[in-house]
Amino acid sequence: MKRSFRTKALSSVAALSLALTMAGCATTGSGTTVSDVIDATSSASTAATVAERSAASADTTTASASDISEDTHYDEDDLTWDADSETSVSLADDGTKASGTDADKVSVDKGTVTISGAGTYRLSGSLSDGKIVVAAGEEDVVRIILDNASITSSTGSAIEVDAANETLLYLEKGTSNSASDASTYADTADDAANAAIYSMADLTIAGEGSLDVKGNYQDGISSKDGLVLASGDVTVSAADDGIKGKDYVALLGGDVKITADGDGIKSTNDTDTDRGWLHQYGGQLSVAAGDDGIKAEQLLTLSGGAATVSKSYEGLEAPTINISGATVNVTATDDGANATAGSTDTSAQGGGGMDAAQDAHLNITGGKVTVTAEGDGLDSNGDISITGGTTVVNGPTNGGNGALDSNGDITVDGGALFAAGSDGMAEGLSDTSKQSGVQASLGTTVDAGTAIHIVDSSGELVASFVASKATANVVYSSSEIVDGDSYSIYTGGTADVDAGLGTGNITDATKVATATAGEFETGMGGGVGGGMGGQGAGPGGQ
Repeated sequence: MKRSFRTKALSSVAALSLALTMAGCATTGSGTTVSDVIDATSSASTAATVAERSAASADTTTASASDISEDTHYDEDDLTWDADSETSVSLADDGTKASGTDADKVSVDKGTVTISGAGTYRLSGSLSDGKIVVAAGEEDVVRIILDNASITSSTGSAIEVDAANETLLYLEKGTSNSASDASTYADTADDAANAAIYSMADLTIAGEGSLDVKGNYQDGISSKDGLVLASGDVTVSAADDGIKGKDYVALLGGDVKITADGDGIKSTNDTDTDRGWLHQYGGQLSVAAGDDGIKAEQLLTLSGGAATVSKSYEGLEAPTINISGATVNVTATDDGANATAGSTDTSAQGGGGMDAAQDAHLNITGGKVTVTAEGDGLDSNGDISITGGTTVVNGPTNGGNGALDSNGDITVDGGALFAAGSDGMAEGLSDTSKQSGVQASLGTTVDAGTAIHIVDSSGELVASFVASKATANVVYSSSEIVDGDSYSIYTGGTADVDAGLGTGNITDATKVATATAGEFETGMGGGVGGGMGGQGAGPGGQ
């Protein structure tokens, strides 16, 4: 375990973005990755190396040991310790008992169990009204093994780290653990704890057991420093935010499920240039949020594993959003993916870049992205860049938003994009886009579940799409589209996909529009303006 955090030599968020994007594109193979660390069992005569990882996420992580060690407080050595050095702590309402190497560092005052020094502490049993407090030295590393431990507090946090260099919560394989805080806190000062699991120091959660967290007061899990979710089955419900890390949140593996009335999972540092980032390298992340789903104050990167936001106001939000290899599925009542560098005058904002472009970036370089949004589907107050992967947008049905919306350029230089939505603020690709595409108004609103087909001038089917929402305008770009060629858009027929992009058949389908590749509308739909909108206003316009 590292005793101090190695500050990265990054002078700006842009530099951090580049570093993490490159890390996210690294491939897994014979080299050591964080999900492939030593796996051995403990014995009385040998040192115990405990390094279980979530098997489900091992094949999808993009995290390497060097990446994580450089970017966070976490190190592979965090999961290595001598079993003989463990301190056993048996939790009980009628008297918690500690035994072992560092038993003298464990004190009990009624239901409050305080750990005051470095060491490895194995907690089992339950407290129906108590809490675990870590009050160690600034250089101390505290490892807490949760071994069928249940902690419930009626006055504040269930697990509270007041002081330490790092704290690791290790979920013993095959165990079920829980932490539940009070619905009202005795200490409500601005700088007081406000989460079921609360840490003033770097915090790591790892292991192959399960952890159920109920944040009844405000947040579920909160670190005022860095937070690493390395592995484990973690379920969080929260009255406000689900999971927060101030400086960063790194998800390496495991299965994390969040239900939150506020934001789902986020990093909150908006001042330090190399902080305020959230990176999913692997694992399964599921979020249902009352506000934003996955959020970072400076940089959000999804490079591996799967992220599903089933409910949110805005699904993904950060000044820079990089998606480079993950499977991402977002549902939002406003914007699906929103790259914004600060507040804007939304009353003046609309499709076509009516406001000046900000230093905001939405970059998709790989992976599979599906967005379903009532507001803008992909929205950037700066640029939108797609260079790989498959992106499907089920955009708005109202005319005040668009499937694509950018105050800067929208470019596609690789991969496939299908964006469907309303006509009112429909937006196409910019002149700077290297890969061509087609855009068309369908002339009428097509019901959800209807197959939509792109057919070239020779009658060959290029792509089929089934929208999960009513659609009036479509944009399609792939390497198969030839700039300047004419394409026809059909509705009906069949498609070999329930929702999304796939293959199909235009038998019994109806031709509703034609479009010339490379001609796009900017900011106004409904057949208004030059390019394809004028050509694709329905069969009467052909």
